[in-house]
Amino acid sequence: MKTSIIIISVVVILLIASQLYLIMASTEIQSYRVIKTENDFEIRIYPPVIMASVTMKAKSYKELSSSGFKKLASFIFGANNSKANIAMTSPVHMDINNDQSSMSFIMPANYTRDNVPKPNDSDITIKTTDEDYVAAIQFGGFADDDKIKTYTAQLESALKANGIEYFGTYRYLGYNAPFQIVGRKNEIIVSVRWNKK
Repeated sequence: MKTSIIIISVVVILLIASQLYLIMASTEIQSYRVIKTENDFEIRIYPPVIMASVTMKAKSYKELSSSGFKKLASFIFGANNSKANIAMTSPVHMDINNDQSSMSFIMPANYTRDNVPKPNDSDITIKTTDEDYVAAIQFGGFADDDKIKTYTAQLESALKANGIEYFGTYRYLGYNAPFQIVGRKNEIIVSVRWNKK
């Protein structure tokens, strides 16, 4: 009996320690600047970044998150022409729709188009994004298709109520490792037309 209690206690302590490590780990986060803050959302400007992206026929978060992540993780863990390990960044971008969906990893800031490794997998493309003004809404916990739809609708409603013009598809941003249990952060973003003055 005492042995079982000791084993359970050690497992719980290790689980708590691993979760605290994941929360405090220094993962490079995509930079942006907040332009305006509202009750439910904020307007941000994202500077250009280099992304590794994979496009698939997946039509849901569940479909895309597993298969897309495996392909991109393989690339950053050495399946590239340099056999380089590329540091994981945050967030993971997902554009989910009924025609084609994509998942993207942001490349660390030390990479340029000239020195970023070339993926071995021809399904993965490297691209540089344009500067982007977006509206963003945040939610916690584990993401799923229902939560993504709920917060997408909430953001759309808030933008309409505030007279903010948006365009393109709504995108999901996931900030945490799949096995992180506490302190999870998720966002829905959409591009907006914003006065740049």
